[in-house]
Amino acid sequence: QAQLVESGGGSVQPGGSLRLSCTASGIIFSSNSMGWYRQAPGKQRELVATISAGGSTYSLPSVKGRFAISRDNAKNTVYLQMNSLKPEDTAVYFCNRISFPFPWGQGAQVTVSS
Repeated sequence: QAQLVESGGGSVQPGGSLRLSCTASGIIFSSNSMGWYRQAPGKQRELVATISAGGSTYSLPSVKGRFAISRDNAKNTVYLQMNSLKPEDTAVYFCNRISFPFPWGQGAQVTVSS
């Protein structure tokens, strides 16, 4: 059974950085396009960044230039490097397959506050 485990969240001041990790098990990770999503309090979940099986990436305009998605197929892991964090980036961050999502993990809380 597919399982996704996110880690690396925390609390930082505006302008700070965090690196999120998501390790997958029970799937053929390398053949899946993966994405990072986030859900802020009272808001719908939104797609933040994606990476295809071949390594092509996409980022939401509001995070472009600040966030970078990458993957390590040998470790079944997808990463989200987040720099220059802003208070509006505060949310629970999740990873999942882009189409036909697997069961969602618990997410990683990211809080940006002074």
